[in-house]
Amino acid sequence: MTPSSRAVPGRSTMQDVAALAGVSLKSVSRVVNEEPGVSPALAERVRRAVAELGYRHNLAASNLRRGRHTGAIGMLVQDLSNGFCAEALRAVEDRARERGVVVMAASSDEDGPREREVVAGLVARRVDGLLLMPTSRDLGWLTPEIEAGLPVVSVDRRPAVPEVDAVVVDNQGASAEAVGHLVAHGHRRIAFLGDIAGIITAAERLDGYRAGLRANGVVPDPALELTGLRSREAARDGVLRLLDLPRPPTALFAARNVISEGAVMALQQRGLTHEVALVGFDDLAVAEMLDPAITVVSQDTHAIGTRAIDLLLRRLDGDTSPPRTEVVPTRLVRRGSGEIPGPHQVRQDTRPA
Repeated sequence: MTPSSRAVPGRSTMQDVAALAGVSLKSVSRVVNEEPGVSPALAERVRRAVAELGYRHNLAASNLRRGRHTGAIGMLVQDLSNGFCAEALRAVEDRARERGVVVMAASSDEDGPREREVVAGLVARRVDGLLLMPTSRDLGWLTPEIEAGLPVVSVDRRPAVPEVDAVVVDNQGASAEAVGHLVAHGHRRIAFLGDIAGIITAAERLDGYRAGLRANGVVPDPALELTGLRSREAARDGVLRLLDLPRPPTALFAARNVISEGAVMALQQRGLTHEVALVGFDDLAVAEMLDPAITVVSQDTHAIGTRAIDLLLRRLDGDTSPPRTEVVPTRLVRRGSGEIPGPHQVRQDTRPA
């Protein structure tokens, strides 16, 4: 094989490796599968060809063909330091421990290339299955592994590919309910504080926010929509800008727990915690300790993690039923911040009839 005819790195086949190394396909298979029966010199030639071509061996396929189970699964979350991700991982670990399964966990940081790199590393370590909080709906890059038999369950985010099981919540419906709650308490100037719009959950919650406004006769105002808030500091600064508008919001819908923290910081800084209403998506560890306590859309994180690994374990046990999506219910927890009255609060007549 001449250099010009070599396969593109990362897309090379075992046949390409055999041709470049000048050995048989069976010899390449023995080397990449770490089987005996190959001389050290021949094995070195194969490894050099693998490195030069950037060949990536599909270990999922090898494990499937050979009936091998390693007793390990991979879990890739958005950020292990985030409370939601940590709680979901703990639920997965608890169930995995009951089955004698080891969980290898890592963070994607919402970075597509990092996500693919980490998944490749997990597959290379021969995990039996994968739990994934995908950075985007497009999981086409995982198709070769899925087709080779690697079970994959999408956690928290609904994937576009039909071959993958998923465990999610109704982000749109829950967000619309939260906004409707604020409208019912007299608010019309309700701001949306969200993450990067390209993130599945962030986009769904923004859609739900808009739908909740329209359902209650309120026209969405683009000036009150802030997205791309990746940290509590960014959320704090964004809320401060909103509060400086000629017509500032009287209520805030924070579509992520870290964003809720930043919103609280801004309201505390301006002394408005009892004047501007706040509803957050995802609970906070200190939500009940604040004054006022924070009203939230609460997700059953333990159920999300448990259902996800149960789906994966069933696949590993041989379940071949069609892929399915399970929706875990959310709950609006009223604690005070979301019940602060707005300028359009309807006053109830409490006088006796």
